[in-house]
This record gives sequence, structure tokens and C-alpha cells, in this order.
Amino acid sequence: MNPVIDHLTQGTLEVTGRLVDASNATLYAQCTVGDDSIPVIYKPVAGERPLWDFPDGNLAQREYAAYVISELGRFNVVPPTILRDGPFGIGMVQQWIDVDESVDLAQFYRTDSAELRKMALFDAVINNTDRKIGHLLPITEDHVLGCDHGVTFHEEDKLRTVLWQWADKALSNSEVEQLTELEASLRDSSEELLALITENEFDALLARINALLKNATFPTPSDEWPAVPWPPF
Repeated sequence: MNPVIDHLTQGTLEVTGRLVDASNATLYAQCTVGDDSIPVIYKPVAGERPLWDFPDGNLAQREYAAYVISELGRFNVVPPTILRDGPFGIGMVQQWIDVDESVDLAQFYRTDSAELRKMALFDAVINNTDRKIGHLLPITEDHVLGCDHGVTFHEEDKLRTVLWQWADKALSNSEVEQLTELEASLRDSSEELLALITENEFDALLARINALLKNATFPTPSDEWPAVPWPPF
């Protein structure tokens, strides 16, 4: 097991603050095992606001499902994440990531970074409706993670992102191989995902992967819904 996942699973959670700009309860906490403590984000299900266009499941489950896909598909773009009980009930617990403040996100998100390209493909797979600039977590320019994946996996195409620089660009051979392996893995190990998202959402996930493979290109912005989340940061 990933040692950080092990720590998040076994540790004692102590809430020490709240991210006040978040629309749902997003709590800053320490997760402690023995003398070792790491900072985490804890999002209890009890603190979620209902979303009319995501009537099934909850944000915490979809956040964890995004982590599962990130690991299963070898994207490795989501910080270690689990579902567990905490001081305010069941919720998502995710390792807090300290970003490199020297990276100017307002400029960086527009670049041809291989890390951002990987994120764009991941978002196309999970149908991310909210990839904002501020949801990018650059540890360095060569290592970027992402957060806030609660509004994902909708069965209708709803991709909204600031990362459109690869729209209609051809997938590389390694990306095709990556998606092919992910599709096969999902068919062989659907049980974990079906405990987190609906059957229709799971079928749509497979359909998106197959469409990416058939077209062998990154998706393009839709004319039927806003292509960029608002506000973009």
C-alpha cells in the first residue's frame, strides 16, 4: 500500500481550520499516526450542498473515484485520497499539497507542458466539469497535481476546462496505449468504481475512453455548453 494512503487510513484526524472560499465544507486538518503528522484536506459529506445536475452519489465519492482512475490509468495527477470517517462523519480525506509559489499559474496553464497535457487527458476521461486554473497544484513545473474533482463522471458530456491547448490534437502512441490499458482494467475491475458512481456513469466513462481511442484525438470544446468554468480561476 502507498505509505501516504496507509497514513491517511490509520491516522487520527484533527480539524484545525477551514478554507472559507470553498462552496462546500472544506476543512484543513492534521492526520496523525504516532509522532508523525501530515496536513490534509477533509471534505465531509454532511457539509455538501446538493447539486441539481448531480443528483446521485456525493462529491466525496466522486473525488475518490477520480483518484482511483488517476492511479489505475497511470495519470498520477491526484494527491493520495481516501474515503473514511472523521470528526464530522464520512468524507474525503486528501493529502495537502504545498505548491511552488514561484510558478505563475496565470501564465503556466497556457503552456504546452507535458504535465498539463496529462491533466487534460485525465479530465477528458473523467468528464471534469470544473478544471479551473486554481485547481492546478504545481509542485514544480515538471510535476503538477490537481484537486477538486467532485463534479466529475456525469453521464452527459460536460467537459469544462481551461486546458484546451490540445483540442483536436492527435493522441500519442503512449497515450493510446495508456487508454487501452485503462479501458481493459475498468472492465476487469468495475466493482470498486460502481460503489462510487452509478452504472450509467460507469458506462459513460467506458464510452468516453472508447471515443477517445476511436478518434485518437483530444476533445474539442462543445457548442452546447460553456467550455470554460466560471470563474476560470
